[in-house]
Amino acid sequence: MGLLCVDGGWDLHALQRHLKFICLQLGSGAYGVENKDDVLTSPGGVFSPGFFPVGAVSRCTGKLSLLDNGNIVLYCKEGLVLWQSFDFPTDTLLPGQPLSKDEHLVSSRSHAYYSSGLYKFYFDTDNIIRLLYDGPEASSIYWPELYLLSWEAGRFAFNRTRIAVLDSLGNFSSSDGFTFTAADYGTRVQRRLKLDVDANLRLYSRADRGRKGIVSWQVMSEPCRIHGICGPNSVCSYDASSGRRCYCLPGFKIKDLSDWSLGCEPEFKFSCAATEVRFLQLKNVEFYGYDYGFYPNYTLEICENLCLHLCNCKGFQFKFLKHNYPSNIPYCYPKMALLNGHHFPQFEGDIYVKVPETDIFSNITVDKLDCSSQIVEQLYRSYPKSHENGSLRFILWFSCAFGIVEFFVIFLVWFCLIRTHQNSGMQGYSPIATQFRRFTLSELEKATRGFGEEIGRGAGGIVYKGILPDRRVAAIKRLNVAYQGEAEFQAEVSTVGKLNHMNLINLWGYCAEGKHRLLVYEYMEHGSLAENLTSNAVDFEKRFNIAVGAAKGLAYLHEECLEWVLHCDVKPQNILLDGNYQPKVSDFGLSQAPLKIGSRHLNPRFSRIRGTGGYMAPEWISNLSITSKVDVYSYGMVLLGMATGKCPAEETQDKMMVPYG
Repeated sequence: MGLLCVDGGWDLHALQRHLKFICLQLGSGAYGVENKDDVLTSPGGVFSPGFFPVGAVSRCTGKLSLLDNGNIVLYCKEGLVLWQSFDFPTDTLLPGQPLSKDEHLVSSRSHAYYSSGLYKFYFDTDNIIRLLYDGPEASSIYWPELYLLSWEAGRFAFNRTRIAVLDSLGNFSSSDGFTFTAADYGTRVQRRLKLDVDANLRLYSRADRGRKGIVSWQVMSEPCRIHGICGPNSVCSYDASSGRRCYCLPGFKIKDLSDWSLGCEPEFKFSCAATEVRFLQLKNVEFYGYDYGFYPNYTLEICENLCLHLCNCKGFQFKFLKHNYPSNIPYCYPKMALLNGHHFPQFEGDIYVKVPETDIFSNITVDKLDCSSQIVEQLYRSYPKSHENGSLRFILWFSCAFGIVEFFVIFLVWFCLIRTHQNSGMQGYSPIATQFRRFTLSELEKATRGFGEEIGRGAGGIVYKGILPDRRVAAIKRLNVAYQGEAEFQAEVSTVGKLNHMNLINLWGYCAEGKHRLLVYEYMEHGSLAENLTSNAVDFEKRFNIAVGAAKGLAYLHEECLEWVLHCDVKPQNILLDGNYQPKVSDFGLSQAPLKIGSRHLNPRFSRIRGTGGYMAPEWISNLSITSKVDVYSYGMVLLGMATGKCPAEETQDKMMVPYG
C-alpha cells in the first residue's frame, strides 16, 4: 500500500516508492519506464493511495497511467480499465473519487505505522454513512451519535444508492442526506478528505504545493467524544490550551506508554463479594455505552446495591438531571465495561467505579479534620487605631448611598423596559390555556435549524418541521402577516387554544415578536388523508376509523365546545393522520373566526365564499344561511372520496393548501 499523506501534507516520496515497486514488477524499460529510478508523475500533484494486484499486472499487456486527479489506472490494449486505485481507498478520499457501499476509509495505526487502524468511515447496512470504532475487544459507532434517530440527525435511511462524493469546490454530499462544505468553498485548490490517526475525519485544502494542507472542515469538534481514543479503564479530558490528554482510573495503570488506545489495566483483582468492594466517585465523568441496563427513578443506594450483586459490573453511571423533562428523576446505568470515558464539567452525572476494599485507595478519599483532642488557645493582639478623617468618611458613606440608589433606579428602568418589550411583542395576547406557552423567535429558529426543512406551503404561510427543546416534534407554521392579518392570528390563538379534543389538532404555542407570527402545532407523522387515499396501508378498517374520528371532531366543533365553530373547508387535505392513523381535523381556526350567527349577511366574516371546489355546500352559491350543514355536506364528499379513492372534483382555489393550514 502506498501512503501519500503525512502530517497534513502530500508525501511524494511515499508515492515514488509505491510506483517503483510496481515498475520493478513490470520489468525495466517497460511501459515508458526507462530504469528503476524513474517514476510516474502527475501535473496536478495530487495522488490517491491504493493496493495494486501484481498478478493482474502480469496478465495485462497495456500501460499504467497516473491521471491528473490522482487516480492510478492500469489500461489494457483495448483501452479497458483493468484496475484503478480509486476503487481501493485507504484513509484518503480525493475530489471525484466515489465512496460506495463496497469501499471504506480506514485510519492508519499511527503516524509512523501505516497498517490499518481501529477506525472506519463507511456506509452501514441501514444506508447511513457512519464512523466506527472497531477495537480488539469492543466496537461502537461514535458518529452520528446513536441516541439520535436517523431523521433527528438529518439522515435519510430509505435509499439504496449508498454513495458519497467530494467535489473539487469543497462540497461533500452523501446519498443519506449528509452534506458539508469547506471553509474555503468555491476556491479551486487541492483537497483531500482523510480519516486521521486520531479518528477524526478532516478535509484538508492546499493552495500552494510547497505548503502543508490546512484543515478546512472536521467532523468532531470535541475530540474526547471519539470512542476508544484513550482505551478501556481510562478517561479523556480536553482543554483548549493543553489539548486532549488521557489518564487512568484510580487503581489502574497504562498498558503501553506508546499507545493509549490499549487503555489501562487494574493493579488489583476484582472480587464478587459485596463486602469486599467499595465505590470511588468521579464527578462529571461519563462512560458511554456497554450498559447492563437502564433503570430510571433508582436512588443512589439502590443503584449501588444492584452493581454490588452483579459480578461483571465494573461500576455504575448515576445521573440526576435538575432540568429533566418531564420530571426530575435519577437514572442508573450499571456498566459491564468502562469504555469511552469522557470528563467535562457540563455533564450532570458521576461515575462510581467498583474497587476492592484495600488500603491502596485510602488516599483517594478526603479525611475530615478531627480537632477534638487539640488545645485551643485564644490569641490576644492589640492594633493601634489610625486617625479617622471625618470628611473622608462622609464622602465614602455618601458615595455608597448614591451607588445603591443609582443601582435601584437602573434596575427599575431595566425591569420596565423588559415588561414593555414583552407587552409590545405579544400585542395584547396572553396564553389562552395552561398548556400554551409563548416561544421566542430564536427558539423556533433553533428548533427548525434556521427554518430549513419545509413540509408544507399555502397562501397563509409556510410550515416547517422542528424539534422543540423538550424533544417533541412539532409543525411550525410561519404566517404570512400581509395575507392573514392580525385578526386571523388572534382568531387562531383564541379559538384553537380553547379547544381540547382527541380528533382536533393540538396547538402547543405561538410566537409574536415584531412582525413575526408563528404557530406551533403537534407533528402528524402520516401527513394528510389526501396523501393516503390511494395508499395500500390504509385499509377499510382504518378508513372507517378515520371517518368516525373526523366526524367526532366536527361534532365537537358544532355542538360541544363553548362557541359554535364552523370549519367551512372540510376536505381530505385538512384531515391529518398521526403515527397510528388516528385522524385530527386541522385548519378550523385560522381561515375563519367562531360563528355564532347563522347568516353571512349578518356576519361580515362570511361575506365571501369559503371552501374548496368539489366540497362546497350549495348554500354558498344559493345565497342561503350558513349553518353547520355546510360542514356536513363537505364531510359527505370526503366520505365519497374515501370510498372511491378519488377526489370528487378538481380544486378550484387554494390548490396548494397543505396540512396545518
